[in-house]
Amino acid sequence: MGLRAPVAEMMTARADALQLSRIVAGMWRMTEWNMAPQQRLAFIEQCLELGVSSFDHADIYGGYGVEALFGEALALKPALRGQMQIVSKCGIKLVSQARPAHTIQHYDTTAAHITASVEQSLRALRTDYLDLLLIHRPDPLMDFDEMAAAFTRLRAEGKVRHFGVSNFSRHQFEALNRRIPLATNQVEFSPLHLAPMFDETFDGLQDLGVPPMIWSPLGGGRLFSGGDAAGERLRACIQQVADEVRQPFASVVFAWIMQLPCKPVPLTGSGRIAAIQEAVQATQFTLSRQQWFEILRAARGHEVA
Repeated sequence: MGLRAPVAEMMTARADALQLSRIVAGMWRMTEWNMAPQQRLAFIEQCLELGVSSFDHADIYGGYGVEALFGEALALKPALRGQMQIVSKCGIKLVSQARPAHTIQHYDTTAAHITASVEQSLRALRTDYLDLLLIHRPDPLMDFDEMAAAFTRLRAEGKVRHFGVSNFSRHQFEALNRRIPLATNQVEFSPLHLAPMFDETFDGLQDLGVPPMIWSPLGGGRLFSGGDAAGERLRACIQQVADEVRQPFASVVFAWIMQLPCKPVPLTGSGRIAAIQEAVQATQFTLSRQQWFEILRAARGHEVA
């Protein structure tokens, strides 16, 4: 419990110095944690004690229910709001009992939907502002000018302080970023999903000085479970490195990710504080270059050349 990550990490000077903790607590599974409001509050407080001050949401998480669970806990101790950063996302419309008007799952990045989603998130989270709002997925019908105008209005109204995207390609990110400064692109990345390292996503963000946020850094838990020979080879390699550096398996994975020069900010997905601690522990050590490439080699199944 005493191990701490840096409380804040500069995300980008271009976006008025948004600060997120080096590890971000992902809330998308909160409905599965079966916690009472007081237990949720205790979890939030334990995260803050560890230096994990940023909490990642989306309007759709938990069938449109997670934000309200978090807000209910925060209402028990409203003073904590000033110690944290709340991230949320919008742009996906699910078919759900909570949204009976939705007849087909689809994307909506119109100004009207962005604004309405923010208003609903603020009510559910019981806060006056979001620190960071992301467009959840690229929308084939998205209008970059309309989105930028919506962001500008929300900032002027004090409802959202910073903006970003999630799952955008390099070109999509840069097209919107030319219209309004973006703070991050939240993408999937892990030793099981290496695409952003090789499709210019990370290169482009590094060039702009914009750190990516990373979802599913542990491959949705698949790094820990059985699978094919390739998966077993990767697990064995990570475990060997973990034994060498005398650190937990998960900590090695988080450290491997954070060693990239684009300065990724990984998300956790667990309601267990021990799992949060292991992620935080990764901020305290660095792998050798040889160890780092051993994991990459195991992940790809071949040498770099």
